[in-house]
Amino acid sequence: MSNHPFCIFGRQPVLEAISAGKRFDKILLLKGATGEEVKKILNAAREADTPIQAVPKEKLDNVAKKYAKFREANHQGVIGFLSMIDYHTLDDVIHHVISKGKNPLLLMLDGITDVGNFGAIARSAECFGADAIVIPSQGSAQINAEAMKASAGALNKILVCREKSLVMAVKYLKANGFKIYGTEMKGAIELSKADFSVPCAVVMGSEGDGVSKELLRQCDEKIRIPMAGFTESLNVSVSAGVVLYEAMKQRS
Repeated sequence: MSNHPFCIFGRQPVLEAISAGKRFDKILLLKGATGEEVKKILNAAREADTPIQAVPKEKLDNVAKKYAKFREANHQGVIGFLSMIDYHTLDDVIHHVISKGKNPLLLMLDGITDVGNFGAIARSAECFGADAIVIPSQGSAQINAEAMKASAGALNKILVCREKSLVMAVKYLKANGFKIYGTEMKGAIELSKADFSVPCAVVMGSEGDGVSKELLRQCDEKIRIPMAGFTESLNVSVSAGVVLYEAMKQRS
């Protein structure tokens, strides 16, 4: 079976990679696929919190053609995208930051699916001193070569957590003494009035939908970036940079 360095084709090769402890960003599975190996892949992916997407054969064929070294590579209805980074738990991150004597600052991304934006956000997060980025298992940008390039290497330096539920992650952080700020234009205080001197996490949403209502309800306070122009909003990666710069300024 012929594989791209970060792509694995075929049921058995994907199973073997999972058994060997390899982490996947996502696994593409043929819609309606059945069989014992498929069951094992589904179970293993569920245990590892790996997103699985059911896709038509045309999608799998196109991916195989793009990434396989040889065009005759047979995907057998399964293609796995290996993670280009290591993922960490919130427990790991909190312990790591506190053991260094630092005041934790986390960035939580809700529904950021554009890989270029994600990479740029990671770059800002690392530059302005955020300790980790927290993303959901489902509905987040794939950390691929494009994201790595857009981050200018930051994704190799900053910790990334992948959580089943951002709502549960927020509740966990609050129970551990974190203050949670959600970015929102309506009914929010100006960014400069927020107190970033305490252990905190900033929740940012996609440009189209913003932070989900369920997640906003869990936030301790809503913050907004004041603007003087007529354009309604900033690109999310720019917004992240502005918010994190304010946090860094207060903390220094």
